[in-house]
Amino acid sequence: MILCVCQRRATCNSGTSTGTLQTTEKWCKESMKLTHTLRRLGLGMVVPVNAPQSLSVRASPQLYPLLFGSRCVATQGISADCDLKCAFAEAIPSLQERLKNIKTSFGSKSLGEVTVNMALGGMRGVPGLLWETSLLDAEDGIRFRGHTITELQQKLPKATPSGEPLPEGLLWLLLTGNIPSKQQAVSLSAELQKRAETPPQVFKVLDALPAKTHPMTQLSCAIMAMQPDSKFALAYQNGLHKSDYWDPTFEDSLDCIARLPGIAAAIYRRTFRNGSIIEADPSLDWAGNLAHMMGYQDQGAKELMRLYMTIHSDHEGGNVSAHATHLVGSALSDPYLSLAAGLNGLAGPLHGLANQEVLKWLNRVESDIGSDVSKEELSRYVSATLNSGRVVPGYGHAVLRKTDPRFTCQREFGLKHLPDYPKFKLVSKLFEVVPGVLAETGKVSNPWPNVDAHSGVLLQFYGITEENFYTVLFGVSRAMGVLSQLVLSRAMGLPIERPKSMTTRWLENKFGQAGE
Repeated sequence: MILCVCQRRATCNSGTSTGTLQTTEKWCKESMKLTHTLRRLGLGMVVPVNAPQSLSVRASPQLYPLLFGSRCVATQGISADCDLKCAFAEAIPSLQERLKNIKTSFGSKSLGEVTVNMALGGMRGVPGLLWETSLLDAEDGIRFRGHTITELQQKLPKATPSGEPLPEGLLWLLLTGNIPSKQQAVSLSAELQKRAETPPQVFKVLDALPAKTHPMTQLSCAIMAMQPDSKFALAYQNGLHKSDYWDPTFEDSLDCIARLPGIAAAIYRRTFRNGSIIEADPSLDWAGNLAHMMGYQDQGAKELMRLYMTIHSDHEGGNVSAHATHLVGSALSDPYLSLAAGLNGLAGPLHGLANQEVLKWLNRVESDIGSDVSKEELSRYVSATLNSGRVVPGYGHAVLRKTDPRFTCQREFGLKHLPDYPKFKLVSKLFEVVPGVLAETGKVSNPWPNVDAHSGVLLQFYGITEENFYTVLFGVSRAMGVLSQLVLSRAMGLPIERPKSMTTRWLENKFGQAGE
């Protein structure tokens, strides 16, 4: 259990206020004494809100009576004004208890058989990783904490009544498992703005790189340049108790997420816009500011960025960027080191460049037969592509067995904002043609479009035509998912990852000489 003290006024039955606790040296000493007492009882810790950030945790409302006396109302569940850290702290005990029960009840159960082909095929389909923030369902697509994308478009708070979900709301959900109120999402947006100032050494590092450095290399270097300020690294060096690992991990993660829009925009402006920097607009949300700082003031561009940041944030734990972040983080590397590892994996052409491949293919289609073509012409062209041994990028998925909901929500966005855009119309025609052509081959288990079949076209419409930058946008979004899971992993006390490897000789000795 985590017992924390909020610096806010507590309402009592009498209607009077107990006053605001001041974070003083005396209170810090008393709170630490109470922490040690609680730890001996196996209960947790207590810290004040405005203590050094390595100690900053928020209050559990259920414990207000202990803090403010017997007259104070003890609210049940998460209070309406509880901030993200408070909400996360409240969720930790039940999360730990759930994991403990699973270990006790099912620890010796088998998750299934692992074949040689699975081991040699990139461990595809091998169940061996706990990932709380999302789960990929073959029928419903990705579920964020149990919610489908369609559900989240309805439930998550929005910047405008008919607009796209705020990524801040998704971040709250990923960490706590609960849909936030509009007030909570807005307060988190304000919290991220407070944390958004980028350390000056980041820009010095970027300025030292050659102008033609790939944007993903710049992003990785920028994240590593923030690492010297890691609160987790400092707290661990100073002897942080393992039950508190989540706290500075949370702080680092929110700092990093808050700074990413400004860093990404700076990389964009430096690489493609002669280095002129646009300052953040304090009236905008996290994703809206990313579009603004990149230089795109159209409201549609801001709405697209909110949608893009939300749907690309997480996709289970087995993909390269998620797994790399988790793997490095399992060694207790701080969030900056862990995220940099994940983004370096995302930069690989087999992971983060898929939407660029789609755009290249669409441009080839337009060049060869034009965009205003009949379905029959398009069908013949797709068949010729497949018969030549090439693939149709943006179609098919290793797990999904129907249209990717991330494609669907982007298509709905396109129908609303850019129905007459030639590339959008071409994508729409392909959606009607390609699945049937692929199904006729009998070789494709899932002929339906995935998220990459659409995302590049939407960005192109709003003038974001620099394809080398698309993976940076992907990385900014993905940081929300992988860092949320890193905080959860620290709260659950997950161990260092250490799967068993083997050699070809070991396989031959176990099963017999190959070819015999």
